Amino acid sequence: MYTRYVWTPAPRPSVAVAGSEDRFAVRRIFCVGRNYAEHVREMGGDPKSDPPIFFTKPADAIVASGGEVSYPPQTSDLHHEVELVVALKSGGRDIPPEQALSHVYGYAVGNDLTRRDLQHAARDKGLPWDMAKAFDASAQIGAIAPAERFGMPGAQSVWLTVNGQQRQRSVLSQMIWSVPEIIGLLSGYVALQAGDLIYTGTPDGVGPLQRGDQVRAGIDGLDELEFRIAE
Repeated sequence: MYTRYVWTPAPRPSVAVAGSEDRFAVRRIFCVGRNYAEHVREMGGDPKSDPPIFFTKPADAIVASGGEVSYPPQTSDLHHEVELVVALKSGGRDIPPEQALSHVYGYAVGNDLTRRDLQHAARDKGLPWDMAKAFDASAQIGAIAPAERFGMPGAQSVWLTVNGQQRQRSVLSQMIWSVPEIIGLLSGYVALQAGDLIYTGTPDGVGPLQRGDQVRAGIDGLDELEFRIAE
């Protein structure tokens, strides 16, 4: 049966797959806050007691590597946050961590743009982070590498530069909650499905971006991510 819409729906957001003409159709974007101890400390938290924070971004916030991003409105403190992104090929509820990796299609380099001033204002008032995190073009991402090509997340370096100057560098093994643990915890809140992306949190070194800045980010074994903040 043909479905008639009031207006023509936008194309479904998708991400390139490394070494393939196939694309990964995006269903939802979940993000993890406070997943590297030093970043928790630089944000004023306690990594020993603070639980993971889950928040979301709209699927159409995706920006492919090589893109240009307009400086968003309502902020004067836009920050970069490089992250490992997990792309799911299946899901479910209450997934045991020991079974979690069987649901992973692949991995990519991502960046979680954050309106830090809005985030701090919301945090201080106990309000949601939506307008600090879930705004237009706030989720940059590189090509997804299939899991069998990338291997297990662990000793790989993760880094980010702005205009050639290093801002962030760590290793994935420094994550407080591993990929299997994140999938297990998150699936206790929502039913995960194929097409879901999980941004797994950022290491310390987050900082401001200005108009005209060129950003490069990478994780060993994955295609690099590049984007520019428009003038």
